[in-house]
Amino acid sequence: MAEEEGPTVELRQRKKPKSSENKEFAKEEKIKDTPIPERAPKHVLFQRFAKVFIGCLAAVTSGMMYALYLSAYHERKFWFSNRQELEREITFQGDSAIYYSYYKDMLKAPSFERGVYELTHNNRTVSLKTINAVQQMSLYPELIASVLYQATGGIEIIEPVYFYIGIVFGLQGIYVTALFVTSWLMSGTWLAGMLTVAWFVINRVDTTRIEYSIPLRENWALPYFACQVAALTGYLKSNLNTYTERFCYLLMSASTYTFMMMWEYSHYLLFLQAISLFLLDSFSLEQSDKVHEVYKIYVFSLFLGYLLQFENPALLVSPLLSLVAALMLAKYLQLNVKKGTFVAKMIKVINFYLVCTLTVTFNIVMKMFVPHKENGHMLKFLEVKFGLNMTKNFTMNWLLCQESLQAPSQDFFLRLTQSSLLPFYILVLIVCFLSMMQVNFRRINGKSVKETVTLEDGQIGGRPEIIYHVIHTILLGSLAMVIEGLKYLWTPYVCMLAAFGVCSPELWMTLFKWLRLRTVHPILLALILSMAVPTIIGFSLWKEFFPKLMTELSELQEFYDPDTVELMTWIKRQAPVAAVFAGSPQLMGAIKLCTGWMVTSLPLYNDDDLLKRNENIYQIYSKRSAEDIYKILTSYKANYLIVEDAICNEVVCEEGDKLTYSKYGRFCHEVKINYSPYVNYFTRVYWNRSYFVYKINTVISFQS
Repeated sequence: MAEEEGPTVELRQRKKPKSSENKEFAKEEKIKDTPIPERAPKHVLFQRFAKVFIGCLAAVTSGMMYALYLSAYHERKFWFSNRQELEREITFQGDSAIYYSYYKDMLKAPSFERGVYELTHNNRTVSLKTINAVQQMSLYPELIASVLYQATGGIEIIEPVYFYIGIVFGLQGIYVTALFVTSWLMSGTWLAGMLTVAWFVINRVDTTRIEYSIPLRENWALPYFACQVAALTGYLKSNLNTYTERFCYLLMSASTYTFMMMWEYSHYLLFLQAISLFLLDSFSLEQSDKVHEVYKIYVFSLFLGYLLQFENPALLVSPLLSLVAALMLAKYLQLNVKKGTFVAKMIKVINFYLVCTLTVTFNIVMKMFVPHKENGHMLKFLEVKFGLNMTKNFTMNWLLCQESLQAPSQDFFLRLTQSSLLPFYILVLIVCFLSMMQVNFRRINGKSVKETVTLEDGQIGGRPEIIYHVIHTILLGSLAMVIEGLKYLWTPYVCMLAAFGVCSPELWMTLFKWLRLRTVHPILLALILSMAVPTIIGFSLWKEFFPKLMTELSELQEFYDPDTVELMTWIKRQAPVAAVFAGSPQLMGAIKLCTGWMVTSLPLYNDDDLLKRNENIYQIYSKRSAEDIYKILTSYKANYLIVEDAICNEVVCEEGDKLTYSKYGRFCHEVKINYSPYVNYFTRVYWNRSYFVYKINTVISFQS
């Protein structure tokens, strides 16, 4: 009897569990009923290891091959190894020349500490102005490169310029590897990574600016952002083990901070990412804790960056900090209100409105208490760009004329279509977006949604990492449709998302679920298509574009700019060491790099004084009197003026403004004629087919 009573008592206890212990009891029952998984056979473990090993090998190899390709292409394009140092340096144009010039200055400094001090108290670049070049131009890449060059003994092995561009090319290899890994994590197959790399390289005109301007801040920073996105993708995945989750978190923390230090505009891109995570938090409640851990990384990176970037106020007034503060406060309010009450339901309903209101409020308050001037021109530009304001400001109108700041051309979409990237991207985006909306609609209606989505479910939009990438690519794409220069942020992730989709059986299964396919087993067909479609795409890309890539490497191009070489040679031989040169900002950057002489302006657009200088110096190409130009140039202590024929021949006065009807001719044309009053103020001392150099007279002799 005693033996028979045990089960009976247990059954009676199960019938009426206490209401407060329902959830814990259910979990215990689930644990008891779940069979202990058997250890996987050795051949299964070997298959998993082989898959991971081959994938990692393919990812690293892809990155290395792309870096070597860039190096070989750069050598062929500029015939770099056969050039003199001066000819190599003039290949760095505009702001790129400024960045590399400070790398040279660091190598010439007697010590690293002295070099940093001279950069942070720099008064030998711009006349009458002392600047903190490290903060103003984000020169941390140059500081790191100079330290590595000297610490690794590169002085005895490799020339400084090769070491510098080699680091950038290496980072581009890491960029490609990170995109490979992201697509692999999302699709589950490294075949998606291979297709991502193929599309990225084929469309490199629209995925990167590395070919045109190597030292650009984005070329240093975006590889770290790609690593951060890859770590975030892994971190958001469900059913991660503790060690993998911790590794992703640490990698995400390190890459977020490094990205923020490398590029002054990085916090704007992270702001878009934070918006994506906020919307993910709204759609996928299971990942709420992870999302808020990412917010903590943002805050830590912002404040650490603020301290190490010489207390940069732009980080304190950034929209990223305001948004994260609003999100954390909204989360705190939700957690501290009793669930099920009317107030709790109201907070949940107005959560989006609450976050938006708090973000704007925090940002306004921060700007009231934190003095700032950085990037104010960006807001003015966006106002004019979207038609919210009208302006006659020279800088704003000049920026609007830049090709990279205009809407993308039809050629951009045509190139993406010819490589088959755009059609597949649109297909993948539509399927993922509709599936995401379907899952969210079910959740709103109270229907149960599986925490772990299987292939048979056909719900690719239920995975949190997919939701994040869909939202993020829509935000980036919306901006790229307005400003073409932002395509370099969007197109790489177009490659990654399109490759993931066509290689993912879940995407095809989701599509078949909607089509109610019954003639063929849908799972089998999804697996076949996930292998066949990328294989066909890869074969067609190989057949059409691989010969073109090989032709580019085999053709020996020649960078020929003798006029600029002659100009720099004349300055180094004939101009006094203390001379100050005035001209277009782009040319001034090259003069600073190639000669080391002081200039009146720089091709930088994050400083109000430099923007005003650029506007004033550009008056040499307008209809102004010789006396006006003379007063402008002498106010900046300029000794020489350089007029560029290419800019002078451009039509600049197309609208009926007051300059069109000026009684003076265009200064850049009139000064070449050498008659009074121009010869009273300016004396031509050198000229060639592209440049005219005038000495600014210190003593004015008026001639009749």
